[in-house]
Amino acid sequence: MTEKNKTFEPLIEVRNLTKYFEINRGILGRHKDYVQAVDGVTFTIGKGETLGLVGESGCGKSTTGRTLIRLYKPTRGEIIYNGVDLGSLSQKELVPYRKKIQMIFQDPYASLNSRMTVGDIIGESMEIHHLARGQERQKKIYELLERVGLSKDHASRYPHEFSGGQRQRIGIARALAVDPEFIICDEPISALDVSIQAQVVNMLEDLQKELGLTYLFIAHDLSMVKHISDRIGVMYLGKLVEIANRNELYDDPLHPYTQALLSAIPIPDPEVSRQSRRIILEGDVPSPINPPSGCRFRTRCAYAMERCALEEPEIREVKPGHFVACHLMEDKIAD
Repeated sequence: MTEKNKTFEPLIEVRNLTKYFEINRGILGRHKDYVQAVDGVTFTIGKGETLGLVGESGCGKSTTGRTLIRLYKPTRGEIIYNGVDLGSLSQKELVPYRKKIQMIFQDPYASLNSRMTVGDIIGESMEIHHLARGQERQKKIYELLERVGLSKDHASRYPHEFSGGQRQRIGIARALAVDPEFIICDEPISALDVSIQAQVVNMLEDLQKELGLTYLFIAHDLSMVKHISDRIGVMYLGKLVEIANRNELYDDPLHPYTQALLSAIPIPDPEVSRQSRRIILEGDVPSPINPPSGCRFRTRCAYAMERCALEEPEIREVKPGHFVACHLMEDKIAD
């Protein structure tokens, strides 16, 4: 159950999602290796819900989002959208689902075609999916621009004529042009000024209420993720290590990695900040080409034990709606 929805109706179910990238190594590139970007991730997103996804750079957040939308073909696993496994579909079979799933990219400038006007950028997908042409297309472009806080006069301009925040609004308008149900927000505010970040997030929330949208919100800013999300998942080195309701996760983080992440959030109150304990992780993130055996976090975990090197922990429900992949939690359940 989420805070925005009284009943939980799944829209997308991700089961054991895995994405490996093949690389060639050695003399003449004869030795093949694999970057294990995403390895066995499982979660569900309900209709009208926002699931936040957080973790360090390189943990597989963006790869997860790009695999869900089938920019990358999954190595293994299922992406069940309204009962259909998108992972098994051909590019031709995916076309009807492209309208329903859209993406807002991290870099609002690189994701917009600099040679096209804003109107053409927004209207292109309408033509591809045969949704609107001529005057109807133009009318919808103007409506979308106004909906994201721009004016119809901006339709004839080019991306370089806008600020970063305005370009991201154009990217959002483009995503809305095909009337999607599910939008993957891939760090949509990380390249923006702090004052603009709040405006964009508030706009995304308003659009969700108006249009009944479902979000996967990928970000580094833990405070902003808590603000916009219903539930939050934490990733480390390609694995989902914890997932829970936003308040439950922040009030009672159970995985050692989640505890370390949340301890790094700046606290504006000096008194509270002095009393809080910052958890400093030792060492660097291991290579996704050759990750540690067992628990991938064990090389940086203060509570690691012999079992952690031998067995990979399964993600289990330790409280209602609170899932954790940690042997310490398994031992507590057993006790």
